[in-house]
Parts: sequence; structure tokens; C-alpha cells
Amino acid sequence: MREYTRFYIDGQWVEPAGQETLDVLNPATEAVAGRIALGTAADVDKAVHAARRAFPGWSATSREDRLAILGSILAEYQKRADDLAAAVTEEMGAPVSLARNAQVQIGLAHLATALEILKTFPFTQERGQTLIAREPIGVCGLITPWNWPLNQITCKVAPAIATGCTMVLKPSEIAPFSAQIFTEILEAAGLPAGVFNLVHGDGIGVGVPLSSHPEVDMVSFTGSTRAGIEVARNAAATVKRVAQELGGKSPHIVLDDAYLPQSVAGGVQGMMINSGQSCNAPSRMLVPAARMAEAIESARAAASSITVGPPDGNAQIGPVASQAQFDKIRGLIQSGIDEGATLVAGGVARPEGLDNGYYVQPTVFANVTPDMTIAREEIFGPVLSIMVYQTLDEAIEIGNDTEYGLAAYVSGADIDTARKVAARMRAGQVSINGARDLMAPFGGYKRSGNGREWGDFGFHEFVEVKAVLGYASQG
Repeated sequence: MREYTRFYIDGQWVEPAGQETLDVLNPATEAVAGRIALGTAADVDKAVHAARRAFPGWSATSREDRLAILGSILAEYQKRADDLAAAVTEEMGAPVSLARNAQVQIGLAHLATALEILKTFPFTQERGQTLIAREPIGVCGLITPWNWPLNQITCKVAPAIATGCTMVLKPSEIAPFSAQIFTEILEAAGLPAGVFNLVHGDGIGVGVPLSSHPEVDMVSFTGSTRAGIEVARNAAATVKRVAQELGGKSPHIVLDDAYLPQSVAGGVQGMMINSGQSCNAPSRMLVPAARMAEAIESARAAASSITVGPPDGNAQIGPVASQAQFDKIRGLIQSGIDEGATLVAGGVARPEGLDNGYYVQPTVFANVTPDMTIAREEIFGPVLSIMVYQTLDEAIEIGNDTEYGLAAYVSGADIDTARKVAARMRAGQVSINGARDLMAPFGGYKRSGNGREWGDFGFHEFVEVKAVLGYASQG
């Protein structure tokens, strides 16, 4: 039973201003796994002022000082890798293998990437007689989700530290354990007091006062589009920068060639990773109409090979993260059945033998039409919709016919055709044949957000640009 009832503010573990707590459930068992204190506006105010006091000193540190701190954080993170993996498994149900090899490792990768970028990041640049200076934006409010907790914490915290910002983190109250351990890592690494502060809580109690606080210069938010709109609304009065990575309904266009069976199977596997709880999941697969039957058989075989079970075993996917997710996903599966889509695999019922825990079967629908609910709404669970196209122009049109624009995928043997399709997709990141790159910018078009994370593009979100005219003038 984890008891995390203090906040990390100004380099100290302090008692909260209020008395309210929240039980954190293990989604694999539905039992209470721990308890956190719920922060208030008073806790946020205290943390923000600590970050404000720390900003002048931290922003003036040298590149070498920040490299040293990032190196120490990286070393401490590696020491606590097993603790982090256990926390992620317990808080959001990630299978042990996924927690160790993906959830924890992607956080490590973001830290290592930030360290490398910092070595050469151009904080100043002369253009004729003008100096372009990139300076830390100030105090940052960081609000992170539960689905890839360490990914989203590290891809915000690492560039914020590297660029000289100070910050207050509000992790998801659904999955707060890994954030607590990550904070212990920063403390052990010797990060100066006030540079990083942690306040647990929910959106109303902590998210709203953090995003609206007049002493916060920038808010970086990852979560649903609905919540992102509220964050932007709260931030508007103080004209602070808002960087958002929001929802998605990403298309996966499968080309009409010999790779189709492999492309479909790979798309099913990619959809089901992390129980489908990824904002960039390839949730809408588009296949040539003449090959729908072939696609169905490939998808059925791929889905049936995916094992579901307790995260401490050998299952490939565990439960979804909460009762709310469980109910929402099963409701949307039922809507797919009711609206006439062909159920290829899975369904509403719990997986056999799993009577407790928020387990959902890997579910595949075929013959989905663009007007169906499952083709429009972000399900955020292990549910794939297969749709048909007659021509590539139609595939691109259907793929772009969404309010979202976070990611898109193209699979096939003809790389030239894949490149042409990718060029026409209205999405912030397009992956050809499953390619991945942590240095590539990550973020969306349309209602999938604004701004970019990862790599050097992530650094730019945390800096202001100053032009010093006449810098190189000769007197």
C-alpha cells in the first residue's frame, strides 16, 4: 500500500494545505493500491512561488551545469528503473514486459536525447548585426496523463531543465506512483530547490489553478481534447503560452500490394499495444475494397494471437486503466455492433477467465463506414476499425476526414507511393512502414493540439526568442 500524501515543493517534502485524499486503484484487481493527497489552489500557489524564486538562479546556469544535472538524473533514473516499472504496472496495468521495455525505457530515452541535444543547442545565433537569443520562458506548469506516464513526464521535464526553466508538475491522479518515484530521482540527482515541484491532485483542484496562475509563464498539457480546451481557456486571461498534445483518431492506409497481409497484421499489433491507450494509435485502418476479405482474415489471425491477462504474467496486454475507461470502451464496442459494423474479433464481453479487473478483449471491426461512431470518436482502447477505399485519393480523403490530426500511417512495398500519400496527410507525424524516431517532432494538427515535443523541437517550446539589434555594430 503506497502512501504518497506529501508534495515536493522548494526542495522539501511538505504537508498539503488540505486534508482530502484519493485512493488509487490497481486496474488489474480493482483493489486499492495506494493513496495520494489531493492538492488545492494553496498548494499550487506555494509551488509556483517556489519555482518563481528559483528561476533567476537556474536560468543563469551554464550549459555545462545543466549537462551535469541531466547526467546525474539519467544515472539515478537507471538505478530506479525496476521501481519505476513496478509502479507503472501497479498504477495503470501495463504488463511487466511493457513497463520495463517500453514505459520505463522511453523515459530513459527522452532524458538521454535531451542531454545530447543540450550539448549543441543554439541558445544564441548571430544574423548580420543582430543576435538571436533563445532564453528560458520562465515558470512552467506541466500536466501529464496516465497512459504513458514516464514518457510524458520526461519529454516535458527534460527540455524544461535543459533550457533553464523551473516547473510545477501535476501528474495524473489515476497513475501518480511513477511521478512520485521520478521526483525522488530528481531529488537524489541534486536538482536545486524550487527548480522542480510536484503537486498531486485532480483537474479542478490543481489543474485549473496551475493553468490560470498569473506567475506561470507556460503550460504544457497532454490529455484529451476536451480537457485541453479547458486548459487553454484557463490560460487565456494571462496570455501565457500553451503547448498541447491532445487526442487522435489516426488513419493507417494500407497500400494494394503484396505486403497487405503483413501490413494489416502489423496494424493490429500496433493498435493493441498498451491496451490501445495511445493517443497516436492507428485506430482507423483503410484497405483496398477488393481485398477486404483478405484483410479480415489477416486481422482476425493477428487479434486472436494477442494474449490478455494479469500484468504480472506473460500476457501481451493487461487491463485498461480505470472503470471509466472500461465502461466507455465497452459502450463504444456496443455502438459498433448496433450501427452494423462487422465484428471480426473480440466484443463487449470480458476476456474468458478474467472476472475482475478492467480487461477488454482485443476487438476488430470490419466494413466500418466513415459516419459510424467508432470511426469518429477516439475510443482509447484495444479497438480497431477497418474501412475500405476504391482509390488512393479516396483513402487520403477518408483518412483526413477527422477533427484530429496527431498521426497517420502508411504501409506497403512501394516507398514512392507511400511518400506521396504521406505528403498529403494532415497530421503532425506520418510513419511509413512503422518507422519510429525519438528525435522527430511529435504533436498534432487541428484538434490534436499545438506545439511539438521530442528532440530539439521540444526545446523550442520552452524558450522565448529575443532579438538584440546592433549587437555586432562597430562603434
